[in-house]
Amino acid sequence: MADPYATLGVARGATEADIKKAYRKLAKELHPDRNKDNKAASDRFGKVTQAYDLLTDKDKRARFDRGEIDGDGNPASPFGFGAGGGTGGFRPGPGGRGGFDMGPEGQGGDFSDIFEGLFGGRGGGGAGGGFASGFGRRPQPKGGNVAYRLKVPFEDAATLSPQRITLADGKTIDLKLPAGVDTGTQMRLTGKGDAGPGGAGDAIVTVEVQPHRFYTRDGDDVRIDLPINLAEAVLGGKVRVPTVEGAVMLSVPKGATSGKTLRLKGRGFHRKDGTRGDQLVTLMVDVPADDADLTAFVEGWRGADTDPRAKLGV
Repeated sequence: MADPYATLGVARGATEADIKKAYRKLAKELHPDRNKDNKAASDRFGKVTQAYDLLTDKDKRARFDRGEIDGDGNPASPFGFGAGGGTGGFRPGPGGRGGFDMGPEGQGGDFSDIFEGLFGGRGGGGAGGGFASGFGRRPQPKGGNVAYRLKVPFEDAATLSPQRITLADGKTIDLKLPAGVDTGTQMRLTGKGDAGPGGAGDAIVTVEVQPHRFYTRDGDDVRIDLPINLAEAVLGGKVRVPTVEGAVMLSVPKGATSGKTLRLKGRGFHRKDGTRGDQLVTLMVDVPADDADLTAFVEGWRGADTDPRAKLGV
């Protein structure tokens, strides 16, 4: 029953951005891929994920702050003392007899289980009965949430390709990735967690976007360094360039130099607002190391005497 704020190392008044920042830092530190055969780190990773899940759910966070649920998301003590403090409980009644404090607003807790124990049945139906069944049953706790880690290929994250995940019970589910997906994004599968008397908990799937061998992510854009030969740089022309959705033709301008960046609109990651990032293509002129004809040309080329570094003052 850990305090989720303490688990993440944030203050109770922390903003959602503060909570997300703290979670990402801890998730990176405790990630199972970085802590193989370290059960303590793996267990703590699960607790950190559970704390993050509770605090980013506005309803659950408010209920925890009011003392209605504990750090595991289970209902707090029916007597009302604890984190909520002063909202109800047991106190001596007139003449020293026990009575139930209904709280400052007259809202009492759920005492059906207590009455069952005292009077032998629901609603006081025994010989000494007389209690009506006006008290509702205390909600039974749900089963625990189960944390999963889903590794998503770079291209699949950019194109929002469905991902298949295998749950603890052996069943598989095809997940639709949300727009704006990134490492640390969480998806909730309702009722796919551990079984409990009040129903099953949820499965919390944390996404980990895998690195790519030549693409890199820059916000919602995708970057790539594209090699071109000397002729393509000097004369320009059409060249094929890979994108996350397949190769396309790109126009290289005449006289292109290394470092020049061209833009392919709408070939990046999907944003939450329905728009999409771009692919930024940085040209890298590839000069062969041992080309006799090129060597002879440059040796007789008058342009070889120019100094492109003159404007730098060196």
